[in-house]
Amino acid sequence: MGSKLYVGNLPFNTSEESLSRYFSSFGTVTSAKIIFNRDTGKSKGFGFVEMSNDDEANAAVQDSNGKEFEGRQIRVNLAIDKPRRDHPSGGGYGNW
Repeated sequence: MGSKLYVGNLPFNTSEESLSRYFSSFGTVTSAKIIFNRDTGKSKGFGFVEMSNDDEANAAVQDSNGKEFEGRQIRVNLAIDKPRRDHPSGGGYGNW
């Protein structure tokens, strides 16, 4: 089982390839994803990196949180899965 990292304060021109390359120094990167705005197509300045195991993920957090990456000081934490709400009526406004 791998561990997912949240990576914040990314430069807006960072590529998923450069993000993956940076974190590969801590171990095997199974995926790297930058989050983009649906409407504008521009980076939101954060993303997620999945490492192949917990030890590599913990090493990445310890060694990269607060460090400079492509000119910015990044924040790196273990990602927490956000629970989704079930909407029996299919969602929409006022159906909570």
